[in-house]
Amino acid sequence: DINMKRGIGMEKQDIVVTYGQNIRKMVTDILEAIDLASMIGDKKKKFYIAVIGSPAARFRWAYLYETSKMDVFLESHVRFFEMIGGCYKEGVYDNMRNVVSKFIGRNEKELNPNLIRLATYYGFSLNVTNCFSGNEKGFVESSVKWVRNSVFASRYRFESYEEAAEYLEEKLKELNKDSLIEKEKEFLTPYMPPYQTAQISSNCVNKYSFITVDGNFYSVPDYLCEKSVVVKKTATVINVYYKDTHVASHKRIVNEKGKTCIDIRHYLNTFVKKPGALRNSTALKSVPELKDIFDTYYKDNPRLFIDKLNENRSADLSELPGLLKPGIKTKQNTNWVQDAISRQLQSISGLFIGGIKNVN
Repeated sequence: DINMKRGIGMEKQDIVVTYGQNIRKMVTDILEAIDLASMIGDKKKKFYIAVIGSPAARFRWAYLYETSKMDVFLESHVRFFEMIGGCYKEGVYDNMRNVVSKFIGRNEKELNPNLIRLATYYGFSLNVTNCFSGNEKGFVESSVKWVRNSVFASRYRFESYEEAAEYLEEKLKELNKDSLIEKEKEFLTPYMPPYQTAQISSNCVNKYSFITVDGNFYSVPDYLCEKSVVVKKTATVINVYYKDTHVASHKRIVNEKGKTCIDIRHYLNTFVKKPGALRNSTALKSVPELKDIFDTYYKDNPRLFIDKLNENRSADLSELPGLLKPGIKTKQNTNWVQDAISRQLQSISGLFIGGIKNVN
């Protein structure tokens, strides 16, 4: 059985959307969803699931998160609007803490300013339901139960978070094939670029080429030691900028402290000068599969390994083990300059659309 418990910091909410004589609902809930069997043994890990759906279209969308905080609450909306290609005209919410900051008397409420900014950007009005009105939010409960039973009842063990998220996405495509969501899209308000829910702050790189975010350590290129960088923190990703240039990206570590996230390519300048330091480096040991490849094929020629890393600067970190095995063609592109410029422009533009800015 899957143990479902109410998540801290996120409770159920209904978004009722109207157009013409019709009523459309978008519902969201964050719950403690499944226990994943991790890649290291069988340790159980708590995850939270955001479920958003339209009762009229009989459509439900869901996404897995590792927390249920305010940034997740906001990002789940943004992801849904991106997927659906538009927005609704009115949102009707329950009285959870991510919506109501403070109650003033029995009926007066002070809404969360972050939610107000999100609604203002997308152009939908906010309407909060009356307290103790369970009849106004029944679809929430049925949506969560539907996802739990239809997706995770038969399978609830995975090798990683990424595998579980991919499984959820594929199952939802199958389960929503008979929905009327394509018809409903005709009535949505026009598409808006994604609202940035990120928190933006300045951070100083230490002498080991790490920045500290929420008590965890993330690597940046070693030429930035003891320089100031801009950090853009979302619910799932840490992006780092130096003088308007995107220099690093990491999956965000949540619900843990003192952990380290390293991209070995951030230390290429050091390894080029001191190739002998590569063998026992923390950066190499941080990816056991890479360490095995180095020991098997490159231990007598570390410079070749460094050259291979340099050739695959643009590859995703998870792709490196496959690309560094002998006989595998490096991931090069004749238009690498244009691709690099395009990625930089996309990353920089994210700094200026919406967002929660807090530069110290």
